[in-house]
Amino acid sequence: MTIELNPGSIPLATLRDIWAGAPVKLAGKAWDAVRASAEAVRAIVASGRTVYGINTGFGLLAQTRIPAERLAELQRNLILSHSAGLGAPLSPEVVRLMMVLKAIGLGRGLSGVRPELIERILAMIEADALPVIPSQGSVGASGDLAPLAHMSAAMLGEGRITLRGEDMPAAEALQKLGLEPLVLGPKEGLALINGTQASTAIALDTLFTAERVFGAALVSGALSTDALKGTDVAFDPRIHEARGQRGQIAVAEMLRGLLAGSGIRASHEDCAKVQDPYSFRCQPQVMGASLDLMRNAAGVLEIEANAVTDNPIIFGEDGISGGNFHAQPVAFAADTLTMALCEIGSIAERRMAVLVDPKMSGLPPFLIEDSGVNSGFMIAQVSAAALVSENKSLAWPASVDTVPTSAGQEDHVSMATHAGVKARRVAGNAAGVIGIELLAAAQGIDFHRPLTSSPPLEQAMATIRASVPFYDKDRYMADDIAWAQRAVLEGAFGVGEDFLSRH
Repeated sequence: MTIELNPGSIPLATLRDIWAGAPVKLAGKAWDAVRASAEAVRAIVASGRTVYGINTGFGLLAQTRIPAERLAELQRNLILSHSAGLGAPLSPEVVRLMMVLKAIGLGRGLSGVRPELIERILAMIEADALPVIPSQGSVGASGDLAPLAHMSAAMLGEGRITLRGEDMPAAEALQKLGLEPLVLGPKEGLALINGTQASTAIALDTLFTAERVFGAALVSGALSTDALKGTDVAFDPRIHEARGQRGQIAVAEMLRGLLAGSGIRASHEDCAKVQDPYSFRCQPQVMGASLDLMRNAAGVLEIEANAVTDNPIIFGEDGISGGNFHAQPVAFAADTLTMALCEIGSIAERRMAVLVDPKMSGLPPFLIEDSGVNSGFMIAQVSAAALVSENKSLAWPASVDTVPTSAGQEDHVSMATHAGVKARRVAGNAAGVIGIELLAAAQGIDFHRPLTSSPPLEQAMATIRASVPFYDKDRYMADDIAWAQRAVLEGAFGVGEDFLSRH
């Protein structure tokens, strides 16, 4: 089903569907505002007035007036000179989302671009013609200049495009699609590259990935609790309501639901053990706080996805220069996602460390029989610890840094794109940790057979065992771990909740 974009009012759930690949089109009513804004720019040019970005240079060169006959050259040169990124390309999912966000921002009708420009963006999205965009080179103000310039250059026939997954020169891709390279009108180059769409797309990609990691971590934590023969008393709703933290209350409720009906839990109701380690009984407190951070980031990014972050913004025939291109809200959101993901992985690794320790868990050493000859999950836990350590080193917030650019004119920047790229790496690492815990917890559950866990946890066990058999002896483990990480990232262990929107 094609999603109709109503710029300014697109909810998070719709953004998630777009991220997942849903086709899009701009709502019919938006085109009137776009045409009116383009006409306002034409009127400004015709009037001879000097307006930043329309007939001036940029940044420190804002005082330089550009004659009318060179305005098209000005816009093209802007795109080419700003296509200065480097590093590994952004993923196709991020590039596509970035292009949709740009169409949404321009579709607000406050940027002065012609309808043809937005039509070209939408046509490339529909054709799966995605610009190759380097992931490095943006400081998150004055907009995501380099990434957006690479996106824009592809529409001009410069740079490279992946057309239905095949990498080729942009000019060749446009020719295959029967499209002429775009010629930019006044202000259109600046409208394309001024904005936070790259950093916002990366942060949204991280956010939706974090949602999957979070869901899988609830399952892995509940499985580990049953594998330990731990108690769910710590998840009693009265405890969490007494504190009042919303995320904590929600996580305790979800953990109770995951463990309800467990035969393993019923088998040790009268045991003498009083308390489980913090990593088990404080799951609502830690995971709940992470959920609260994720929800806050979701609210910020939903607003930003609908925002006008262009400069100048066209109000009637007034072009007003402002700083909406400064991506500080996005930088903070990305950094809080990093913190949340770091802790989700950290507490999971501690649970697994308990499971492999026979003194703590009562299970065979390193979760395997005939230990000594077999090492079991010994080094899998070390790998999880390595990922957690890496995430800790990445958790220093990018948003507290700034480097003056553009000869001091842009003297405070957000580092939002770097924050997002870093957060996405942390999400992948956290997925690896949760994947390893899922395998370890499943091994622990199988040692309690013929006892069974709860219905939802047995479903998770079936998912795991369909791809990863029980370890009766050592075998090559890397492929199993890679499968588990991939399964987490693909949402195979979600528990049917829209965590970010549920309040």
